[in-house]
This record gives sequence, structure tokens and C-alpha cells, in this order.
Amino acid sequence: MDWVERTAQLRQWTRSGVRAPHKPLLLLYALSRFQQDSDGALRYSAVEEDLGRLLTEYGPGNRTTPAYPFHHLVSDGVWEVRTERGPGSPGTGVRELRATGATGRLTPELRAALRREPPLLGRMTRVLLDLNFPPSLHGELCEAVGLALEEAETGPTSNALRRRDRRMRELVLTAYEYQCAFCGYDGRIGAVPVGLEAAHVRWWAFDGPDDIENGLCLCSLHHKLFDKGVLGIGEGHRILVSQSFVGRSTAAREHVVTLAGRPLIGPQPGVRPIAAAHRSWHTSQVFHGSLRPATTA
Repeated sequence: MDWVERTAQLRQWTRSGVRAPHKPLLLLYALSRFQQDSDGALRYSAVEEDLGRLLTEYGPGNRTTPAYPFHHLVSDGVWEVRTERGPGSPGTGVRELRATGATGRLTPELRAALRREPPLLGRMTRVLLDLNFPPSLHGELCEAVGLALEEAETGPTSNALRRRDRRMRELVLTAYEYQCAFCGYDGRIGAVPVGLEAAHVRWWAFDGPDDIENGLCLCSLHHKLFDKGVLGIGEGHRILVSQSFVGRSTAAREHVVTLAGRPLIGPQPGVRPIAAAHRSWHTSQVFHGSLRPATTA
């Protein structure tokens, strides 16, 4: 059994580009707990808060109870649920999961495979991250679930993954004349730009193409906030800022809050702007919360 390929198949239950990272988040969490205690079971009532926090932080705006992946991941052959009555999940009802003392853990076959081949945990993790989240969130997501991965365990592992176009970064940075489309930052060390990145509007993990119409040149800060759903792009290519963002400092206001309603900087004349379909995907699947009103000078 190829556990890496099975892990990649978790993505098949999403439809039409709708983000539904509930199962991947639970599996990442379960791999983390296996790393800490390979025989331990996860009682639903004990991990419900952790899973809820992960879904809020890394899922789309529409909330889903942690009970949903806890029950449904069983169907993918990597997870099992037992209650005080014996094997089998009582369903997606939160009360039933709590009342029956439901516990979940990786299947015996998967646990045995992870013990035989320790690097498998890293390969499964890499596939879950690559297929469901942008690279800017990989490190902090591993930290959030408590996964400690060695560098050797995180290399590319599956022929099923699409290959990125290495030219994407240079094409996007050139199109935006090496400045952040949100704030105008254009720092360099000598002739080399520093702190500037090519961001996908529609995530590469969700079939976002490696082309100019799906790219933005952003500084590191705004790239992270864009992928976290704090920032977005609205009609007329104006910047959206979420009311979920809170910052009292002058820096927070200047670098984030006051961006609300500003037009994007770039791209340069003759370059195609961001496609409406990609903007709409980001707004519906990544952007969180209500819009802040445009600020006045």
C-alpha cells in the first residue's frame, strides 16, 4: 500500500476549487500526536478545541465543526474511531462523540508502516502541505500542530504532484517592477531584491496557474497576510482588509489597516492584471471576516 499516494487522494473530495482542508488538518494533527506517542488515542472531547482552532485559523471562512473530519476521515483508510461501545464512529454529532467517549487514531496498518519507515511521516506531511496550503504557511502550520520535521524528511516525494514553473517568480516581480503591489516596498541588497515574493492569488494547491494573471509581487509581510486571509483584492483591483485583523500600534495601522480601499500598485502597462476568476476564488476561499471600510487620508 502506498501511503503517500493515499494521503494525496484526500484532496479528491473537494469540488470546483472549494477549500475543504478539514481532513488534511486532522491528519496533520494525528501525525504530530503519533510522533509524540505512537500508541496513543485521541479522545474527541480532549482534542476538539485544538481542531477547532486549526479549522478557524487555516480553513475557509465558513465554519465546520471538528466532528466532521473526526468522523469522515475513517472513509479514507488512514484513521479509525472507537467508542466505549466498541469500534466505529457514532457519526458527526458533537454530543454523541462526547457522550460515547469517542477516540480516534491512525489505523494499525499506517502506524506499523510509520514505525518501519520513519521518513514516511515526513513524506506524508509534505504531500498534505503541498496539496492543501501555500508554501508561506507550511512552517507555521507544522508548528501549530506540533510536528517536528527534519530537513531530510521534507523533500519532494510523489510523481502525482504538479511541478511549479520556476520562471513564475521572475515574471511576476518584473511585471510589478520589483515593488510590493500593496505597499510599494522595493528593497534591494545591491542589485538583488530582498523581502519580495511572488504570491499566487488562487493557490497553486487548488489549480492556480503559474502565470501573470494569477500572480502578485508582495513583500514578505503582505504575502503572509494575503495567504492568511487578512488581505484580499476587490472590485477595481482595490485592497481589501479584514476586520478580523487587530493592531493598535502605529506600524500595524500604517502597514495593514490603512491599506483598505487603496488601488493595487501595478502591474506595469501592457501586462495583464489579475484575472477576475482568481480574485473571486481568493475572496470566497481565503479572505476571512467582514471588510474594513476604506480609510481616508
